[in-house]
Amino acid sequence: MLEHVFSPLTMRGKTLKNRLTVPAMVMNFCTTDGQATERYIAYHEAKAKGGFGMIVTEDYAVEPEGKGFTNIPGLWSDDQIPGHTELANRVHKYDTVLIAQIYHAGRQTNSFITGHTPYAPSAIPCPVNQEMPEPMSIERVEEVIEKFGDTALRAKKCGFDGVEIHGAHGYLIAQFMSQYTNKRTDKFGGDLENRLRFPVEIIKNIRTKVGEDFIVGFKISSDEYMDGGRTLFDTLTIVPYLEEAGIDYITVSAGVNGSATKMMPTSYTKHAWNVDAAEEIKKVCNIPVISVGRINDARIADTLIRAGKVDMVAMGRASLADPALPNKSKNGQLKDVRRCIGCLIGCVGNELKGIPCACALNPTLGREYEGDVEKAVISKKVAVVGAGPAGLQAAITAAEAGHSVKVYEKSAYAGGQFRLAAVPPCKGEITEFINWQTTQLNELNVEVAYETEVTADTFDTEKPDVIVFAAGATPVVPPIPGADLPHVVTAQDLLDGEVNYGNYCVVIGGGQVGAETANHLALNWKSVNVVEMQPAIAAEEVLVVRMEMMEDLVKNHVGMHTGTTVKKITETAVVCEKDGVEFELPADMVVIAVGSRANNVLADAFTAKGFDVKLIGDAEGCGNVMKAVTQGFDLAKTL
Repeated sequence: MLEHVFSPLTMRGKTLKNRLTVPAMVMNFCTTDGQATERYIAYHEAKAKGGFGMIVTEDYAVEPEGKGFTNIPGLWSDDQIPGHTELANRVHKYDTVLIAQIYHAGRQTNSFITGHTPYAPSAIPCPVNQEMPEPMSIERVEEVIEKFGDTALRAKKCGFDGVEIHGAHGYLIAQFMSQYTNKRTDKFGGDLENRLRFPVEIIKNIRTKVGEDFIVGFKISSDEYMDGGRTLFDTLTIVPYLEEAGIDYITVSAGVNGSATKMMPTSYTKHAWNVDAAEEIKKVCNIPVISVGRINDARIADTLIRAGKVDMVAMGRASLADPALPNKSKNGQLKDVRRCIGCLIGCVGNELKGIPCACALNPTLGREYEGDVEKAVISKKVAVVGAGPAGLQAAITAAEAGHSVKVYEKSAYAGGQFRLAAVPPCKGEITEFINWQTTQLNELNVEVAYETEVTADTFDTEKPDVIVFAAGATPVVPPIPGADLPHVVTAQDLLDGEVNYGNYCVVIGGGQVGAETANHLALNWKSVNVVEMQPAIAAEEVLVVRMEMMEDLVKNHVGMHTGTTVKKITETAVVCEKDGVEFELPADMVVIAVGSRANNVLADAFTAKGFDVKLIGDAEGCGNVMKAVTQGFDLAKTL
């Protein structure tokens, strides 16, 4: 079934055991001076052990001034070679080809990261970073070309199998190639060949220094999705020049900083959305083409290769959610693959904060160096109250540690409020994670007692050693006049199918839950308005996800009223006030989505009886799924 994706491929004498690759992703796991840490090495080693045919490490800066993030790796100096040699040795134990992506951020960095004004082809600031860059002299451009070659040579000395030149995402090489950012009139600007001189000379410089037995790849954005930026047809014209200069493969991505949703696609983006562009590029070159962009299932990857669209498939955030995806898929364990749901909470969310990345669904990401879950010295009897993400993760990890575990859930389904989060548009993949959790419990022989409501007396007979209390949270209904009217419901009840939809809906509360609920109603052809006291809708959401959500809300004609308070609810309207002016929004349904409060009263009753009670998830304090899963994992490891 997966014979195409698990067929070998050879480049420069290096044979890849399969066509699944890990693309470069910034994780912030290195030191500020670019040295490899055990955290960084173990993170990559886990992917190699998990069966990926090729791993492309994150951006190795060719000089300190080229860093776009504080804690990324570097090979601008010989003293960085030993640590990255250890990385290569560890990855090669698993017959995985290792490629170092090398780059210079150009204008897409800031002086507080590099200690220097950003460099760029021209004095045009990045719309995101907003710092005016210093235009590079010809001498400075030629110096950086040499540094790319020197960095590639150091990578070879470390034992890497090749390098991937980062010419995508609006970084320095892309800045030279695009008339959106390159306004020069010297030999590095103007016509096509001049704009390509920088990447072509980098490729030639690298090949001269590393020889013929070393892979040199190139990453390119198929389209920059910016006014005046490079389009697919520009890229189709450029690729043959890069191939002639000596590259061995090309990875096709998309976007720049100013079009971030194309670089970091979310659940609002369809699977393999950029593969048609990669297919067009494949038509104009004779080297392997790699597609990247929301591909989270080996079956999809196999289909793309079988259809002849691409030669290899990059699975970035899919590898964060489950580094063993290739081995599990090849062995027919498809239900055991923990698939990325495109939430971007821990990966992009943490990256944008400049802190080490994590995964909302995989609590071991970035903690691979801690080792596997250890078997408990004494097996305990553990009762888990609540089958949401926190409770199920605690049950999984506790069972893996050798404890006797039973889960109690008052509803007929697992997932808690996270199950309801799957109802709005573009969120359906959430159900796959809930399925994954219940599958793991089945394989661990853990009983889940559904439709079993726990009371203060439930454990008087069974007497568990530990009660993990993960009963979630209860929706808050604010004391608004009219909130008790029959057409006023909570978002949870609406998403759970407890009530049918009105035709004129007002959602009170414009956080993530309220915004997604409004989008769901609008997609079902309802007239919807959202009322939010704060100045922004879904302000807590990860920036890139929020950008796509806001586009959806606008497309679906959702009225958004920020900085607005609700005065009262009547039988036919919601009376609001903004800037001292009252107005009415017609409503035959009002949805309350102003938050939840921890449901932990019963936990106090258990504690009063002398039980060892551990609170996690929303029962401990409301938060997102990453907090819930991480708490469940961490607690269970210490039982």
